Amino acid sequence: MSGFWKDRPTLVTGPTGLVGGWLVKQLVAEGADVVCLVRDWVPRSNLILMGLLDRVKVVRGDVRDEAVMERALGEYEVDTVLHIAAQALVPIGNRNPLSTFETNIKGTWTVLEACRRSPLVKQIVIASSDKAYGYHTALPYAEDFPLRGRHPYDVSKACADLIAQAYAATYGLPVAITRCGNFYGGGDLNWNRIVPGTIRSVLHGQRPVVRSDGASVREFIYVENAVSAYMTLAERLAERRDLAGQAFNFGHQRPWTVLQLVTEILAVCGREDLQPDIRSEATNEIDKQYLDPTKAMRELHWQPKYSLRDGLELTVEWYRGFFAEEGTRA
Repeated sequence: MSGFWKDRPTLVTGPTGLVGGWLVKQLVAEGADVVCLVRDWVPRSNLILMGLLDRVKVVRGDVRDEAVMERALGEYEVDTVLHIAAQALVPIGNRNPLSTFETNIKGTWTVLEACRRSPLVKQIVIASSDKAYGYHTALPYAEDFPLRGRHPYDVSKACADLIAQAYAATYGLPVAITRCGNFYGGGDLNWNRIVPGTIRSVLHGQRPVVRSDGASVREFIYVENAVSAYMTLAERLAERRDLAGQAFNFGHQRPWTVLQLVTEILAVCGREDLQPDIRSEATNEIDKQYLDPTKAMRELHWQPKYSLRDGLELTVEWYRGFFAEEGTRA
């Protein structure tokens, strides 16, 4: 705890999501004056399960609503903005591209335009994604690779990324960009994602389902490592205005295939006897994608605290408690 966040008016968009809930928890722990923009009521989100609602200010509204954004920034005298809100699921992006574009692209320019009109905002972190890079034969992806998103979710994150860069270059807005791999951690109730879906199946004694062929290579980042990435970037941005407009990869420098990840989860759960059900149904997904985090480690002095195994053990422990509580209520 450096003291940077003590009493700092900080707006978090997307606080009911996986990363947003853990981010709010850490900000509260470090004494920040947190303002949460909440669109939908999600009673089983970490924001509520962790008892955080009573410790933050809540603005009800949509990230695409500029009047709501300007009111939140102005009335709560926001100093730092952490824009995490997004439609974050690739399959939903394929089925519902318009809502994905609206939230991820329009939502980003609305946040940035509101920040541009607010004289008190001093640093802004925008969450992009490794998916913004699209497909490249060279690996790992570095920050100077072109953004080549082709499918709806990928394109939405690439657009948001470029819009953030444009606001920094054109208006001098103090905004920087994170690019992370696939998040996992306790509190993710999107069971179609590989980590919570696998853990739920295994803890219920069922074979885990793999939608792809299991050979896809990905970057997996534990949620508390991601929280550290967002907060570290905001802190460094306050010290160094030359970081404005820059993007940073965050990861472990170790990719995993989906099947390797599932095997690791089975080991953590002590259920190696459950063979994965590999369905090879996934479409519009890149086969190999992982990041080079060297720039973040060098420029921001950031390091992941938790290894993949550490993160999975903490995640499995969270879901054991969650399902035990669910069983008690039932």
